[in-house]
Amino acid sequence: MRLCLRRREFIAGLGGAAAWPLAAHAQQPAERRRRIGVLMPLAADDPEGLARIGAFLQGLQELGWAIGRNVQIDYRWGAGNTERYRAYAAELSAMAPDIALAGGAVGAMSIQQANRAIPVVFAGATDPVGAGIVASLGRPGGNITGFAGFDYSIGGKWLELLKQISPRLTRIAVLRDPVYVSGGGMLGAIQVVAPSFGVEVSPIDVRDADEIERGIGALARVPASGLIVTNNAMALVHRELIITLATRYRLPATYPYRFNAASGGLISYGPDTVDLFRRAAGYVDRILRGEKPADLPVQTPTKYELVLNLNTAKALGLDIPATVYARADEIIE
Repeated sequence: MRLCLRRREFIAGLGGAAAWPLAAHAQQPAERRRRIGVLMPLAADDPEGLARIGAFLQGLQELGWAIGRNVQIDYRWGAGNTERYRAYAAELSAMAPDIALAGGAVGAMSIQQANRAIPVVFAGATDPVGAGIVASLGRPGGNITGFAGFDYSIGGKWLELLKQISPRLTRIAVLRDPVYVSGGGMLGAIQVVAPSFGVEVSPIDVRDADEIERGIGALARVPASGLIVTNNAMALVHRELIITLATRYRLPATYPYRFNAASGGLISYGPDTVDLFRRAAGYVDRILRGEKPADLPVQTPTKYELVLNLNTAKALGLDIPATVYARADEIIE
């Protein structure tokens, strides 16, 4: 109950900013209240999800939108559950929003399948072209556009970092969601470069917590093993479990998000996802004011963060190379 209350207070505090300065172009009499549907991949009380929504709301407010005055927002939280995504996408569609914001490719596809007439802006989608969400990055076509989170080339960088930190590794498991195109695509990209690093790569699927525990437990029984955690909703939902297992079994592991390293993961490299949601507010604003999603190119991240948890490195007995230190944007001690 306390977490739910905090969430309501958090969003209400960010959204009910009628006293905040508004952009001059929004000062219009009798302005029609617009409706935004939001479908997120995390649970409703997840701090990372709240941070992303907070950035989105702040971006809207800076552009002249105020909750309760000229905009209403309806939230749904998928918590990594595919069936829940579909059900919530249908609910949001039935509300007939003026536009929808989708966290990640799965949310975007779910809304698109529910109603192709609703304009959609996504934030954090992996390979939106390969997933069939847009026709191309430059000319998305249809009623959907947004901000890509990852491309497959980052998989090679994760592997390179892992080998730099722990050169002895000969086997790497890639923790991925096999249900979606991006899960297979990211695994394939890592497998392509694996021979040049002298490692064997295999997948661990993440359909549920039990599967994660079995997969990481089996990996730990093989000497000289490491783990790459890819970006997917189930890995987000179960991130504390994954970090706990990697620590328990003394497995060097790379992660896609800063908060993974902040929570005890060894090293993370990936885009600033909170910034993607802040930028998404700009596209939502432009579409609500008359522009078409088809005319707004899909944008790629402008910020990537390399974060090293020195405490975890010491616990694993790893000597971090000077080259990795030099590249790190943040070192957690």
